[in-house]
Amino acid sequence: MKLRQLCETHTCLNENDIIQLEKVAEQLQLMADLSGGDIFIDVMTREAGVAVVVAEAKPSQGKSNYQRSVVGELAYRHHEPAAIRTLEIGMPTRDLRAITQEEQRVRQHVVPIFNEANETIGCLIMENDISQAEKENAQMKMLTETTEQLTETLVDTLQEDILLQPYLNDGIVVFNGKGISQKMNPVATRMYRHLGYQEELVGIPFDNLALDGSQFKELAETIHLKTSEVKRGDMMMEVKYAPLSDEKDQFSGLLMIVKDITEEKNIERKLITKSVAMKEIHHRVKNNLQTIASLLRLQSRRTDSQKAKRALEDSISRVISISATHEILAQSGVDEVDLRTIIERAVSNTFGSLEEDCEISLKITGSRFQVSSDLATTVALIVNELVQNSMKYAFQDREKGLIEINIEKGIMYSSVVVRDDGLGFDAETSTAGSLGLSIVKSMVEEKLKGRFTLVSTEGGTKAMFDFKMTSE
Repeated sequence: MKLRQLCETHTCLNENDIIQLEKVAEQLQLMADLSGGDIFIDVMTREAGVAVVVAEAKPSQGKSNYQRSVVGELAYRHHEPAAIRTLEIGMPTRDLRAITQEEQRVRQHVVPIFNEANETIGCLIMENDISQAEKENAQMKMLTETTEQLTETLVDTLQEDILLQPYLNDGIVVFNGKGISQKMNPVATRMYRHLGYQEELVGIPFDNLALDGSQFKELAETIHLKTSEVKRGDMMMEVKYAPLSDEKDQFSGLLMIVKDITEEKNIERKLITKSVAMKEIHHRVKNNLQTIASLLRLQSRRTDSQKAKRALEDSISRVISISATHEILAQSGVDEVDLRTIIERAVSNTFGSLEEDCEISLKITGSRFQVSSDLATTVALIVNELVQNSMKYAFQDREKGLIEINIEKGIMYSSVVVRDDGLGFDAETSTAGSLGLSIVKSMVEEKLKGRFTLVSTEGGTKAMFDFKMTSE
């Protein structure tokens, strides 16, 4: 069902209001391509607190959050509070969570659409997938690319009164087909004044206003959006160009959006500095731990007591296990690591120091997922301890053996299973005096808030523990 039919069926909007919405709808695809997100128009139905989707556009490049069209479907307050709020009070709503018609969690950024009487007749919505946005540092992205900046900017090409609104954060300049500036909002005017422009800015050729060296003729001949970053004086700016078309789909002008990204770049530099500092800290911790391991090895070589030698070797393995986490963190500079990678690195160090006569094979399977460095270090220590126990006791008088490690990601709790095909033992009596297993049980229960189980038979031993996905 088309926009007009939906409005006539579900709303009390008049003819002029519907025409206004149709004009805005013509620009939706441009908005979706510029923002890289799904764009919608919602209007309030006759029923309070319920809106209907009357138009939509998905980005031509990039991933949409929707598998199907949702035009004609209803939006309820408890699912889309941002849209209903904006429709009711006529004010923009930023960064509120919502649940889509396909039961996906998104963040919505909404701005009102006004008619000539300054009444709210609909709203523009841009949606971003929450999970992806958070992985890509959503806070910084929302700092510079809110829908209030984008959608109102694009509606400005249709309504000059909206163009002049003072709450826009981006500079907008509209050029005609000959490359002469026709409209400019206050933000753009302030930017150019800050850069030293003193003359009248409307009626100026594109070449005199271009900030990044772009040529109007080249931009007029391309149908693609163009984005660039430039530094002018003390300002860092992101410049976007979008071609405008007339009713015959012929090039009629150019839209230039200038975004002041100075603050974003300053934050970015601080994050880079922090990342470099974190890398250096983890690198030093890793080196210190390896020094400790070397001192313990030296002590182990000098002692004649086999019992002391064994204890020192166990300690070396634990230190190296912790060091493996810091080694990976020193490379990435972030505080999250892939758990399976950490376990593989820690256990490989243990196997590298293997001096047993038995040929032991190792098999690691299961999920790959990110966890905090603290959680990864604890899990790696536990797995390393269990692997050491198997290597020491499971394959006595055996020529071959197998140790398997399986990692499974869960929603609230994830789990790790360490299994061997060794001799087995009496789990109830043997664990009481085992320092290694006591350490394992204590770390699982107290630090990971999980459960530890151990089952051993003549066919081998299986140790399993689970842990909360967030460490405390």
